[in-house]
Amino acid sequence: MALGAGQVSAEPVPYMVDDEHFSMAFEVQHIGYAPVMGMFREVEGKFKYDEETRELTSGSLTFKAKSVFTNHDKRDGHLRNADFLNTDEYPEITFTITDFETTGENTGIVTGDLTLLGQTRPVDVDVTLNKSAEYPFGHEEYTLGFTAETSFKRSDWGMTYGVDNGMVGDEVKLRFGFEAIRQSDGWFD
Repeated sequence: MALGAGQVSAEPVPYMVDDEHFSMAFEVQHIGYAPVMGMFREVEGKFKYDEETRELTSGSLTFKAKSVFTNHDKRDGHLRNADFLNTDEYPEITFTITDFETTGENTGIVTGDLTLLGQTRPVDVDVTLNKSAEYPFGHEEYTLGFTAETSFKRSDWGMTYGVDNGMVGDEVKLRFGFEAIRQSDGWFD
């Protein structure tokens, strides 16, 4: 987003995703009866954002694939094997930001490359900036709070177990909620 003539553009500021205040839920249909919901418990993330111009210029999220959790040990073990996440061969799932489009006062679409099972494909994520302010306790740093959601077909990444016979849905719905803490200059490489 361009600023008017004579105005000075602010610089994008680095932020680190607060892993203590990060939730990501996924949902996949099970035999058409009901969705199975789960999450990844370990995530790291960083990005650069200019709040004045509402520009998101770079960033990434990395999920530890073995941290998948659906509150069912046997199912979690199955999700970690070669039928699904193949966590021994692909220990990380990454999302790297490639583009950002502002769609409203506090909303946008983040486009990024999702790397899953060694394959990379573009995904669009709808993002809402919920709040930006000094944190009221604890670290007391300037913090941004977000909600985001997207969906994709897991078969596009070669994860086809249970798709053809309708045992496991192809569409994966994702919903994120997280806080990100402003970092000092030079932190982001």
